[in-house]
Amino acid sequence: MAMGSFDPRRHQGPMAEINVVPLVDVMLVLLVIFIITAPLLTHSVKIDLPKASSTPNITQPEHIEFGIRENGFLFWNGALVTRPELAARFAVEAKKQPQPELHIRADRHVHYEAVAQVMSSAARAGLVRIGFVTDPARN
Repeated sequence: MAMGSFDPRRHQGPMAEINVVPLVDVMLVLLVIFIITAPLLTHSVKIDLPKASSTPNITQPEHIEFGIRENGFLFWNGALVTRPELAARFAVEAKKQPQPELHIRADRHVHYEAVAQVMSSAARAGLVRIGFVTDPARN
């Protein structure tokens, strides 16, 4: 460590060493403070909370099972329906609260155009929850 001198003729450049003693002092003080306060933070306040027993109210929204066969037949919850009836039915279902989900089940060989037309009709009527149902067991 470089020592300074009071002799003005013996001038040296600025001292380039860092004095770490104050830093170590501060760190030791902080360590002692944390050692003392850490056990105080683990104590909890005892509160006598009221007991409540209830079951969650899970309401599943209604859903529409919509089927499309390869030959073009459309099924609304298992009942045969025609294309002109779809827009009116979708409009009625879109006004319900909560809005039902539309589950589309399409045959494997149905053209995508038929599925897209049903989805488009449902979206125009205002149905926003549209999903596809598949059978993962088939390859």
